[in-house]
Amino acid sequence: MASPEGKATGTTPRDLEVARRLKALCDLTPGDLRKEWRRLYRSQPPRLSRDLLVRAIAYRIQELRYGGLSKATRRKLASLIEARHTGAESAKETAQRIRTGTRLIREWNGRTHTVMAEDDGFRYAGRTYRSLSAVAREITGARWSGPRFFGLAAKKDASDA
Repeated sequence: MASPEGKATGTTPRDLEVARRLKALCDLTPGDLRKEWRRLYRSQPPRLSRDLLVRAIAYRIQELRYGGLSKATRRKLASLIEARHTGAESAKETAQRIRTGTRLIREWNGRTHTVMAEDDGFRYAGRTYRSLSAVAREITGARWSGPRFFGLAAKKDASDA
């Protein structure tokens, strides 16, 4: 944790090491990032943009230090994956509530776009929008379902139409 002046407060040596490693990720070459991925995830790195690769590695470093998802969240994700594979209706939630403070990240045309949910709408690029669809339109220049664009709604199957 840091004070407003940027000085570390109540940090342990391990916390400082995590901060150092996270900062160092920005200076790694693509080859070094792939090596770091293999070391941390023990698998081949996926084909992601450099930005998303750095974010995923940063998440893994923090996950190993501070712990990962809760058991309840892992169970929920597993049940959603299972429902998706079996085509169960329970996986389709009609209205997903997005809590204030939630950050949505989407890569589009090589750029990473970040949207923050607020009480009165969604904040993107210094402006507030009433809906996610308005944000998606701003990013793409085309009409999109905002929840679908940000991966919050499942695509319609041909059988749904």
